[in-house]
Amino acid sequence: MYQSIVDLRSDTVTHPTPAMRQAMLAAPLGDDVFGDDPTVNALQSRLADLLGFEAALFVPTGTQSNLCALLAHCQRGDEYLVGQMAHCYRWEGGGAAVLGSIQPQPLAHQSDGTLALADLEAAVKPDDAHFARTRLLALENTLGGKLLPFGYVQAATDWAKARGLARHLDGARLFNAAVAQAAVNKVAGGPSPGKLADTIGSRDAGAEQAVLAEARRIAQCFDSVSVCFSKGLGAPVGSVLCGSAAFIHRAHRVRKMAGGGMRQAGMLAAAALHALDHHVGRLTDDHALAQRLATGLAGVPGVQVELPQTNIVFVDLVDETRERSADLLRYLADNGVRATGLYRLRFVTHLDVDAVGIDHAVSVIRRFFKAD
Repeated sequence: MYQSIVDLRSDTVTHPTPAMRQAMLAAPLGDDVFGDDPTVNALQSRLADLLGFEAALFVPTGTQSNLCALLAHCQRGDEYLVGQMAHCYRWEGGGAAVLGSIQPQPLAHQSDGTLALADLEAAVKPDDAHFARTRLLALENTLGGKLLPFGYVQAATDWAKARGLARHLDGARLFNAAVAQAAVNKVAGGPSPGKLADTIGSRDAGAEQAVLAEARRIAQCFDSVSVCFSKGLGAPVGSVLCGSAAFIHRAHRVRKMAGGGMRQAGMLAAAALHALDHHVGRLTDDHALAQRLATGLAGVPGVQVELPQTNIVFVDLVDETRERSADLLRYLADNGVRATGLYRLRFVTHLDVDAVGIDHAVSVIRRFFKAD
């Protein structure tokens, strides 16, 4: 009998590793509100340099990072173009509208998570007093675990730039996107799901450098990028917003208004620095475990599994099994597996899950559906 809890609710549930805790304890500290915490400053400089920006800002959460970005790019009466399922529109309490008087213009996603360029073009408002002023395009990569193809990212951000719009990336899982994009680059013929699955989990010399290069290449399509360290990278708290020096100056004021100024924040920044040094390359393990989970559930009657591109597996219950989703979640919890969802179940792999735990989760689900 498997004894541990397999927590697949999110990659936010990770605990700092012993080595990360030691790095946090050893971090030199200052007062970040005064700008003199050396570890915070080192993290900001490190990520800005890594992604090719002038400056960066350490904030407590990804939600606050996106809020700082939206309010730094836009003014009252402006609007941003965004996907219906984008985190900064759907899952952040309407913060841009409530706190910034910025109007979101949500658009339907295509099946691959992209926003059609024709839809974007049609959503731009005329320069007329009747309309909000269209100022910003906000994309998310990954979106629900899906990689936005780099060709699309380039085309969409080139379109926005030509239209005079600023470009923001919610890159909460930017490094997961970079791992997947690096895998796509190795596959002749492009990112077909089957070929991508064959490369997930593979490693070779220079693989981590290829991932870092992809992260920078994606980021350079945007004027600002938010990166979360408390998801797959395994830090307990914190995101970093990158952009120009002038943009970060504006975002810093928003962070203060939003209560995001922390004092001896270097203990948290040290965790993020440790993650950059030690947890980027291992993201491919999470992608491999997601693939293992999806493969293990293939063929279960009444279950449709979306082949994962990164570390998130979506499972749909179909036909007569649909009403059993709540029962399945209870059964999983009773048997040491945590997941989220009502009709569409979500399982997220991370550094606190191993192959034994994934196999246990597969076994429990298959038992529920009597598939074994």
